[in-house]
Amino acid sequence: MRIVVTGGAGFLGSHLCERLLNDGHEVICLDNLLTGSTDNIAHLAGREFTFINYDVTNYLFVDGPVDAIFHFASPASPIDYIKYPIQTLKVGSLGTHKALGLARAKNAKFLLASTSEVYGDPLVHPQTEDYWGNVNPIGPRGVYDEAKRFAEALVMAYHRSHGLDTRIVRIFNTYGPRMRINDGRVVPAFITQALLGEPISVFGDGSQTRSFCFVEDLIDGIVRLLHSNQNTPVNIGNPTEMTVMQFAETILRITGAKCKIIHEELPENDPKTRRPDITLAKNILGWEPKVPLEEGIKRTIPYFEKMLRSLGKL
Repeated sequence: MRIVVTGGAGFLGSHLCERLLNDGHEVICLDNLLTGSTDNIAHLAGREFTFINYDVTNYLFVDGPVDAIFHFASPASPIDYIKYPIQTLKVGSLGTHKALGLARAKNAKFLLASTSEVYGDPLVHPQTEDYWGNVNPIGPRGVYDEAKRFAEALVMAYHRSHGLDTRIVRIFNTYGPRMRINDGRVVPAFITQALLGEPISVFGDGSQTRSFCFVEDLIDGIVRLLHSNQNTPVNIGNPTEMTVMQFAETILRITGAKCKIIHEELPENDPKTRRPDITLAKNILGWEPKVPLEEGIKRTIPYFEKMLRSLGKL
């Protein structure tokens, strides 16, 4: 297949590009490098891989046939979408529209990378795909939440109105190599602080829960989704739930760091719980995560050690 990946130089996008290449496909990566980096895809040079530095909110043209489009372009961490609110809204709306237009012109399959954030601060636990969410549209996180909710609505409109063959994956917390040190999310923050011997910063009292899926598992679920016939959203994530405080203690145990844990103010509209119900993914895709948290963290730490050494911090 000849496949376009928007946001392909980002954390998830780069792992997706690598998996698609390993599966024998040709990959065209589009990314304006707002939050992505060519460092994430440099090792893919020399393969059936093309990188184009491009903002997908503009007119989108790709020469030749295209069999599938994965729309992954978007800031994805709170620190990024609060810094780039307009760009986040534009790529979720205009970018999705342009990518869908390309899919329609090429008669290609289209897969949207949506997010568990469409559920907001959920009143249903665990979150199932038929839950409509509890989102504050005008809060600081609303730029991301509503961009993704609009993107889902637009994808379904193209599916119903134009018969486009579409997929929607709702991605839950994912971690692994190639996350940015200053990403702002809990995994890179805690690992970096532990490696540097700094205090572990827990927001609030740490009782809020999260579930963590290793990137390799997530990408496998997404590829399976593309090859399925499921047009409505599917949760992909790890249903094993823990508190943020438990996660901080896990990082300290694995790294052997002797850091103290400090508490900081809880961000506005920070979800109290987050755990996917993956029944649909199990039944439709035959998918569930395989990599235990401890193994995944041990496979992630060397990347952060390498990054910190390159910055002269280790």
